[in-house]
Amino acid sequence: MRLIAGLAMLLSVLCLATGASAHATLVSTDPGDGSVLATAPKSVHLRFNEAVAPAVVRLIDAAGETRDDVTVRAAGDSIVLTLPDNLPRGTLVVSYRVTSEDGHPVAGSMVFSIGAVTGAAAHESRAGVVNGLIWLARIGVYLGLFVGVGGAFFMGWIGRARTGSSLIHMALVTGLFSAAAALGLQGLDLLDLPPGSLLTAAPWKAAAATSLFQSLSIAGVAMMSGIFALRIGDRRAGSTLSAFALAGVGLSLAVSGHAATATPQWLTAPAVFLHGVGVAFWVGALAPLATMAWRPEPLLPVLNRFSHAAIFVVAMLVLTGLALAVVQLGSPGALFDSQYGIILSIKLVLVAALLGLAALNRFRLTSALAVNPQNTRPLRRSILAECVIAVSVLALVAGWRFTPPPRALAAAAVPPLAIHIHTEKAMFQVLVSPGKVGIDHFVLQLMNGDGTPLPAKEASLTLSLPARGIEPFERKAVLGSDGYWSVRDVAIPFAGRWHLRIDALVTDFERITLEDDFDVPGH
Repeated sequence: MRLIAGLAMLLSVLCLATGASAHATLVSTDPGDGSVLATAPKSVHLRFNEAVAPAVVRLIDAAGETRDDVTVRAAGDSIVLTLPDNLPRGTLVVSYRVTSEDGHPVAGSMVFSIGAVTGAAAHESRAGVVNGLIWLARIGVYLGLFVGVGGAFFMGWIGRARTGSSLIHMALVTGLFSAAAALGLQGLDLLDLPPGSLLTAAPWKAAAATSLFQSLSIAGVAMMSGIFALRIGDRRAGSTLSAFALAGVGLSLAVSGHAATATPQWLTAPAVFLHGVGVAFWVGALAPLATMAWRPEPLLPVLNRFSHAAIFVVAMLVLTGLALAVVQLGSPGALFDSQYGIILSIKLVLVAALLGLAALNRFRLTSALAVNPQNTRPLRRSILAECVIAVSVLALVAGWRFTPPPRALAAAAVPPLAIHIHTEKAMFQVLVSPGKVGIDHFVLQLMNGDGTPLPAKEASLTLSLPARGIEPFERKAVLGSDGYWSVRDVAIPFAGRWHLRIDALVTDFERITLEDDFDVPGH
């Protein structure tokens, strides 16, 4: 165990060299998403919360045609499309796929219209089929890393026998094929290509430029090392090779992915590394132990060796898992109001069940086995249940590939724009969300001059942009159950200094009007 501890410390230091990044999120667009323009713009700007690399960016015009006369370039955290002059009037769609710094492709679309909104633009996505294949490939990689490499390490250091080697070998081979498939599927996702395009070079070249290539390469080396560790005749050499492979599991996870690239790097990269090593140690033991439970003679001493080491591994798993959860969630509420958090919540329930079974095995079933070595059935059932739950956890965690963590969403969130208008007679508080070019929502709080609620029968919002020649347009406000008035889905097509007027009808004969200007930023 001193060898693996030394390797863990060494590779933890190596993990610190990985670059910090977050899952890229679109922050703003120019023109605004959903805006209607009088004339066609010269360019479209997509700004993200971090630098991105364009994979596929398409413009689908109002006739439903994908234009090939669009120039696309990256400019720091933005993607800029230079548009042709002959665009037809109607609704256009900009469909984009970019690569974020954590290696994951990010896809989306923004819509704007020239002259009027039409329904001709359409885009057929193949994301469902490709995403399903990506999920299956990721499960296969996890089986190779955790069941395969972890099992090889168990056999070399804990089990000290070849019992269960066929299952471990099968997991390693599955993992190798899955790693190759995962790389090609990453390219399909980046370029939005059909599965048949795996036979061409384009998706493979695209995927090779991402951090996933580095991660899968290390995983492949780790799994090949696991295979050699099983087949090598020298027991000492095989054990050393399996320790190297186990360290490779942690390193492969620490160079790519949501958690590994989160900040602060001094915490997250080593935490991911140690968490991955711990999972492989634990999960890798299950298949050999389940196989050994059919033959009780060598089982008890092996269980004792595993249990003594597992205490420290479980403690490490809990501490690193807690640290990563805090970083990724940002707040306790995200555990329940985000897809990432919901997956984590279910995972925690399953892990709690695993810990319960592990405690049952250690403190009750192992002791019973010492009294009656031939009665392995209860322990065998418990270990098989652990195997089922462990595979379920791996399948669940594979879904994180499609869910940006709350920390990334929070980083891209823009606080609402606040406007305060105050006279002796009335005081209006206005929140504009997201407060930028595009589709915005207005929340109006109407108060008397002393701050008490102002009862109004009706309220309306009027906006204009004199600098761009946009005449005033009015929207009726709706009173909510919370006492606030709201105006939803207001198109703000241009940046600039907008004029705002709020009219509140207090009685049939009294109307209060307050006005102010506010700045709408571009990108």
